[in-house]
Amino acid sequence: MNISIIQTDLYWELPSKNREMFDEKISTLENNVDLIVLPEMFSTGFSMLPENLAEKWPGPTVKWMQRVATSKKVALAGSLIVEDSGKYYNRLVFVHPDGRIEHYDKRHLFRMAEEHNQYHPGDKRIVINYKGFRILLLVCYDLRFPVWSRNRNDYDMILIVANFPEKRSAVWNTLLSARAIENLCYVVACNRVGKDGGGFSYSGDSQIIDPKGKTITLANRNENQIISANIDLQEVINFRNSFPAHLDADEFEIK
Repeated sequence: MNISIIQTDLYWELPSKNREMFDEKISTLENNVDLIVLPEMFSTGFSMLPENLAEKWPGPTVKWMQRVATSKKVALAGSLIVEDSGKYYNRLVFVHPDGRIEHYDKRHLFRMAEEHNQYHPGDKRIVINYKGFRILLLVCYDLRFPVWSRNRNDYDMILIVANFPEKRSAVWNTLLSARAIENLCYVVACNRVGKDGGGFSYSGDSQIIDPKGKTITLANRNENQIISANIDLQEVINFRNSFPAHLDADEFEIK
């Protein structure tokens, strides 16, 4: 699977400007891309004003994602602020090339920014299938909670989008590698750069990691950049066959 990650600054709370900006960036990509990944809350930045910014599900940004996916014949993923059945969610949306939508609502809401007081937490762990890969969807703060993301031998790749601040970039890099190693899977991670409307800075560190914890590609810190790489499902299968640590994993249930 050919994957492109768009690491970029965002226009604060300006969805139409961000959609326009991503249109320009996506237009520069090669035609052989299978999946394009955008950051968390890519249309607004990490805002705690869902009453002003939430789009009725599905809203104009989701329809924009569908237009891009179907016209480019590519899958497109990123999170945004939505209102669904009277509740606000930080929702990671995955649009298939045929326009079909799957989504995951962020489970772990970042209480240090009062996200848990503004948004409703998701209650479903979501694994989707695309081009033979089974993909676990995660958003930012989810990264800190290994039980939620523990591989039950049901996925091959973690896709995580984030607004993970620069002052905790060491945490971001360490946990991404840990999730790949402990779950014997690829990790595809997209983070933003720049400074948001709250004054928080983001260094990016977007990357793709292989099942052994080795970084395949890494974006330059603090730069608007698109990084791309090809990942091979057979590599996961071969590694698990040669190093079947998953067979010794502890069984558990999440209540």
